Amino acid sequence: MQYISSDTNVWIDFFSIDKLQLPFRLPYTFIMYKETIENELIKPANLDDILLESGLKSIDVSIEEYMLAEQYNARYRKPSIHDCMALAVAKERNITLLTGDGALRKAAEAEGVSVIGTIGILDQLLEEDFIDIKEYRECLESFEELNGGIVRLPKSAIKERLYKTK
Repeated sequence: MQYISSDTNVWIDFFSIDKLQLPFRLPYTFIMYKETIENELIKPANLDDILLESGLKSIDVSIEEYMLAEQYNARYRKPSIHDCMALAVAKERNITLLTGDGALRKAAEAEGVSVIGTIGILDQLLEEDFIDIKEYRECLESFEELNGGIVRLPKSAIKERLYKTK
């Protein structure tokens, strides 16, 4: 089982389209720093509990991860301390970072950390036959409808995939 260090926004994307369970079909163990769960997964209500019941693993961090997160927080202006913690966990444990946050993705790239986001997860679900083309397209259409509000995904990536699935 592959571990993935998790930021919060991808979960909010899937929650927004009522498909929060989909990523848990993949052969990954999603992990998140316990304080991030307590402090960032507060809206919508009970999202933290739903994710934990679904399989998200709450973790403690090492002193090295904590110190690295502090360094990242000083080095990169836009990512929050919780974002930097997810990045530090991914870097120290040599695992993938799950995020859709643009500033965090850029920081991860600068630090040599692999990243996957909402659309990447959705693509993997289709490629590995965890969802069919109909459900894939429905998810894309829902993301497109909500995009620009609570969901913030690259419009071109959504349109490209919708075009390919006609």
